[in-house]
Amino acid sequence: MANEHATATFNEDKVACLLGGILFVLGLCKFAGMDLTGWIVKMGMWVDNPLDCFRAATKGMMEGWQALLATYILVTLGLSLGTKLMKGNVVKFIISFTIIFFIAIACYVVGANAYIAANPTQIAKQGIPWALGLSTEAGYIVALCVGIILGNLVPGFVEKLHDACRPELFVKIAIVVLGCELGVKAADAAAFAGVVIFRGLCAIVEAYLLYWAVVYYVARKYFKFNKEWAAPLASGISICGVSAAIATGGAIRARPVVPIMVSSLVVVFTCIEMLLLPFVASAFLHGEPMVAGGWMGLAVKSDGGAIASGAITESLILTKAASLGTNWETGWITMVTTTVKVFIDMFIGVWAFVLAYIWTKYFDADAKAGKRMSWGDVWDRFPRFVLGYVITFLIMLFLCIGDADTHKVAKTISSSLNGMRTLFFLLTFFSIGLISNFKKLLEEGIGRLAIVYVVCLFGFIIWVGLFISYLFFHGMYPPEVQAAAAAAGM
Repeated sequence: MANEHATATFNEDKVACLLGGILFVLGLCKFAGMDLTGWIVKMGMWVDNPLDCFRAATKGMMEGWQALLATYILVTLGLSLGTKLMKGNVVKFIISFTIIFFIAIACYVVGANAYIAANPTQIAKQGIPWALGLSTEAGYIVALCVGIILGNLVPGFVEKLHDACRPELFVKIAIVVLGCELGVKAADAAAFAGVVIFRGLCAIVEAYLLYWAVVYYVARKYFKFNKEWAAPLASGISICGVSAAIATGGAIRARPVVPIMVSSLVVVFTCIEMLLLPFVASAFLHGEPMVAGGWMGLAVKSDGGAIASGAITESLILTKAASLGTNWETGWITMVTTTVKVFIDMFIGVWAFVLAYIWTKYFDADAKAGKRMSWGDVWDRFPRFVLGYVITFLIMLFLCIGDADTHKVAKTISSSLNGMRTLFFLLTFFSIGLISNFKKLLEEGIGRLAIVYVVCLFGFIIWVGLFISYLFFHGMYPPEVQAAAAAAGM
């Protein structure tokens, strides 16, 4: 996979920026009076009829099932373009993606049933006597679990879907789109958003420097891994999962098998973390919501896993808060998770430069030749989707500040694109589950790597991440819905 991406003109980062950017531009057309995103399907709670789960982003534009079909067609066309740009097999992709898309949608529908999803404040509105209160985010968990079951019980079938199992691509598109939503929310409370961003940057710098050094030391000192294995393992566990492992492997010129093995571990443990940490956070940190959001960003080691864990944590905490009489605005806990994770992603290029310089100067066979990294090498490793997120965020923030009418239109754009973000998060969950073939990983001799991962993740990283998140986000709370409405009225 790494070689394939290296030879392609476009990689997942660039494709994510391109497709996310296209969606964003289509949304911006609403400022010119053209609604080009009203066809996007939005999924929500339902009681008796599963088709009630679907509706078009723009009310009255089309029926829910028509919006679902339109979304499938247009998303498939967009991703097929991306596959073509990455020199993949478009026909195989379309066939595989069609299967993945509709199974994932079915999983979400199951999780969005009101008896599973409705929180205590929604039970009466839904006309049901009881509910588990897991919110519609339960659809993500169902998708993850179904993916894991299929990936381990019918690996032959899943192998045929390989062309469309791209969780990192799906989540990067979602994050580019997410920038739009968070830009609008940041404009609602710009000063507060600034504090979140600044504290998020401080938190990841501190965590980053601690995590990497300790994991590298443990892998070398106690498990006797050589440098080729220890560096990608340290990056994969401590920084940003798959992307960091692959970037580090390239920077130190490791054999392709090294970052691939580490990436497989990241996916497996991401599944475990996503199933556990959001519920732990909601149980013990419901009074510190922003700490919980930061913890997800610092503890869960893949973009898809971290952002989705933040979304689940937010849903669980907001539900619990609402039952206690506090109604916080949605999006802010996830914003902390996303901010922390995005800043970590931004450091991947910098860290790749540092490691490449060190390996060239001290460890490579041609070190005596005095080879050095150029700024072009750093740029080649910089995650492009981060730029997409930052650009969409800043554009929406700039458009919304100081103009109430523009802000109102921007909110409708954000609402439409939010349906696409939900869809790509769903695809991320399901794909992560599909590629988590535990038996195959054990056959590849991944056991000793897994021990290092367990020791470092559960013995150190999770708890240090919690401490650092508490240090920087303690005492911060999302704006309350009533307070936000009163401010808008003034």
